[in-house]
Amino acid sequence: MALTFDYKVRDRGGNLVQGSLEGDSLSLVVGKLREMGYLPISVTPKSKVDVHKEINIPGLSNRVKLTEVAVATRQLATMVDSGLSVVRALSILAGQVENKELARVLGEVKIDVERGSSLSGACAKHPKVFSRLFVTMVQAGEAGGTLDKVLMDLAATMEKQAILIRTVRSAMTYPAVVMSVMVVIFLALLIFIVPTFKKLFSQLHATLPAPTLLIIHISGIILSPWIFLVIATIIGGVFAFRHWIKTEDGRAKWDALKLRPPVFGPLIHKVALARFSATFASLVQSGVPILESLDIVSDTAGNKVVADVLQKAKQGVREGRSLADSLRGNEEIMPSLVTQMIEVGEQTGALDSMLAKVAQFYDGEVEQTVNNLTSMLEPVLTVVMGAGVGVMVISMYLPMFSYIKHIPQS
Repeated sequence: MALTFDYKVRDRGGNLVQGSLEGDSLSLVVGKLREMGYLPISVTPKSKVDVHKEINIPGLSNRVKLTEVAVATRQLATMVDSGLSVVRALSILAGQVENKELARVLGEVKIDVERGSSLSGACAKHPKVFSRLFVTMVQAGEAGGTLDKVLMDLAATMEKQAILIRTVRSAMTYPAVVMSVMVVIFLALLIFIVPTFKKLFSQLHATLPAPTLLIIHISGIILSPWIFLVIATIIGGVFAFRHWIKTEDGRAKWDALKLRPPVFGPLIHKVALARFSATFASLVQSGVPILESLDIVSDTAGNKVVADVLQKAKQGVREGRSLADSLRGNEEIMPSLVTQMIEVGEQTGALDSMLAKVAQFYDGEVEQTVNNLTSMLEPVLTVVMGAGVGVMVISMYLPMFSYIKHIPQS
């Protein structure tokens, strides 16, 4: 069983580096540190019982956020622009970032660069942290001698993507919170209140209307052992659905379905267009070839329907047609505004700036749609929640009204 060792070492620049490493023995860990180019100062086994040990949650502890990569990229661009070597800049970054997983990755990238690898090649070994867009743009910057500028543009692109994601999530947060409150209220009523009324109705021998019977039956199901079967069925359905949307056919159908709803459909469409145009603008500005850029933006568009249109356009460009002509005929997915702006960009040699304007336009559209959606959903969800609770309460009191009406006749 491998042990964990805490170490303090000096790198080739004389900087102090601290961390932890797993190994079968102390000598093996020291040897591995020397192979990595470090001068060991102290290597000690970590205690098995550590009250200060952090809790690692699978899938969360090792997650690196897009905003964290964007901040690190901007800092790296600033240091490279100031004259620091890439190795030195990576060493500083690895020592100051708060995310331990990102620090570990940056440390490995630094070691690879020290051993002669390019920055893009070293980053390509960590696809969970550095996307294909990141690697391709860095590669273009290295080839053109404009690494600092490309890194700055890349940081700006990632920051815009993070803002876009945050904007969309903010639109989803309020409905999710309200729906969660509604579910909790309904469950509380069905579990604690409805059974009390059920006992009362059985004593009164009252004739129960259909709404009351329905709610009593639902309450009975929730309180019966059958609820476990219902929960298991729901969980199984969720897993089956998630497996289905990971397939090629399932992903295409699900992404097409997401574009159809009257409110959220246009929002998802605009988000995909904003992401496509911003990413495409950055790639073109960095000097990445059009065909390769189309491959990358189809991967990062976030919607299979949009990605398929871009792949068809790529085939048209390969056959010698212009990008604007290749995109025409798909106005439902690629609006005429986009194709016209791309056409002007191709004719004037300013495709990157035209795409940037398209991205700016759709960013504004997404923000405006989110604001309208939030202001519209607030009163609607409030009415729905009140109506739902009201219907349940009235359904419980309907037999009481019927019973009271017959009291004078007795």
